[in-house]
Amino acid sequence: MSYRILLVGLAAGVAFAVLDGVINANPVAQRLYAVYLPIARESVNAPLGLTFDLISGIVMAFLFVTLAPALPGGWLSRGIAFGLIAWFFRVAMGSASQAVMFRVPAAALVYALVTGLAEMAALGVLYGALLKPR
Repeated sequence: MSYRILLVGLAAGVAFAVLDGVINANPVAQRLYAVYLPIARESVNAPLGLTFDLISGIVMAFLFVTLAPALPGGWLSRGIAFGLIAWFFRVAMGSASQAVMFRVPAAALVYALVTGLAEMAALGVLYGALLKPR
């Protein structure tokens, strides 16, 4: 069972990386996130970013299997519920921190919240479809 969790986690990590690229490298995001240009790196460290996404995917897969029995409904409901939990701790709290620490336009924060919700829900559904609770 743990090999399946590991493989699903790796697949989710790849999905994380692709979704992060689509969400953050498009023209809308580039315009909204221009506020970060003064502190941004000249280029993204893609191998390190992929490593973080793969690790996140694996950790989240193990967390899903552990938490799934406490989540409501069938695989779809559990996946969405897990995605909402992940969204709250990863995206919503990150956006709240940004709002507290920096002068970030509200549109950038809303964009992060909405796209992050879609990303976390999609990953939650992936976990729900491919992993069974312990």
